Amino acid sequence: MGIEIERKYLVVDDSWREHARGAVSYRQGYLTKGESSSVRVRIGDDRAYLNIKSATLGVSRAEFEYDIPTADAEQILEQLCRRPLIVKTRYRLTHGSHEWEVDVFGGENEGLVVAEVELADPAEDFEAPPWIGAEVSDDPRYYNACLVDHPFREW
Repeated sequence: MGIEIERKYLVVDDSWREHARGAVSYRQGYLTKGESSSVRVRIGDDRAYLNIKSATLGVSRAEFEYDIPTADAEQILEQLCRRPLIVKTRYRLTHGSHEWEVDVFGGENEGLVVAEVELADPAEDFEAPPWIGAEVSDDPRYYNACLVDHPFREW
């Protein structure tokens, strides 16, 4: 079973940008979002994925991800996914001994910027960068699947 252990934080300023690398633009849509799981399709650059993730609150969740043909993903996004689609640009950077991802949202979620760090264990220590603010790992409003139903611009 695939397990994702990830902590998510709000970003308080743009100082992270000076260390960012590898910007990738993503479009993703959700086929389903239920009480136990969500199923999404994502296209980033020239790769596409099908992702199944448990709907459990917290930092540890079951996650399975599979490559799919980009043409299939385009068709699924256009014809089958709930609206609005999630659009964001993801930046990667290293702080301390950890890799961080900063997502800058666009579209209906424009103005939202979050940072995520993946961990090997939920209790793992890490050096917090100065540009992160409040932790939102346990707040379902910040889950991408929830941003479809309640976009950030409507908060």
